[in-house]
Amino acid sequence: MKGKLILVLGGTRSGKSDFAEQQAVRLEKRVIYIATAAVKDGEMAKRVQKHRARRPASWETVEEEKNVIDVIRKGQKGDVFLLDCATLWVTNLLLDQCPPFQDVPASWEDVPVSPKKEAWILEQAHLLGDSVNNGADLIIVASETGLGLVPENPLARVFRDLAGKVNQILASKADEVYFIIAGLPLKIKPCAGLKME
Repeated sequence: MKGKLILVLGGTRSGKSDFAEQQAVRLEKRVIYIATAAVKDGEMAKRVQKHRARRPASWETVEEEKNVIDVIRKGQKGDVFLLDCATLWVTNLLLDQCPPFQDVPASWEDVPVSPKKEAWILEQAHLLGDSVNNGADLIIVASETGLGLVPENPLARVFRDLAGKVNQILASKADEVYFIIAGLPLKIKPCAGLKME
């Protein structure tokens, strides 16, 4: 039995997390909030604390930077997972130096990330999109990174491209997709009158 998958996209400070949290409340189920942010400095710690403070006390929070699929697979019908955010999750996977991806060249300028690692991250995105097969619902927050300037360094360009591909995979598997602009939600899937090929 498949749960519902909702993808919420937007830029920085667009209101996407607020909107996703509102969707979780509307589902009126047990909410497990998966936080993917790695706290490595004081400024990020303040951001995380602000996010924690606005969440309902009844929500369970799981701080998991990489193994989010394992967390979701433990769910069941009646659970809703809110993953905030998939783009940080991709960042964490991309920068992880664990095997079997030690074939990354010494010079980032040659090839910033091995093709094997990129393929593995895209495979993880497919698994994430399919993780609601246990009946739990999943709301995913993700940043739209492709609307700005072209990054000046190779690793940043690989990240931007990879984040866009991950968003496409998740959107293809989602029941509903929203794009948040200046705090206003635009529902882009399903959309009446627009036939996807």
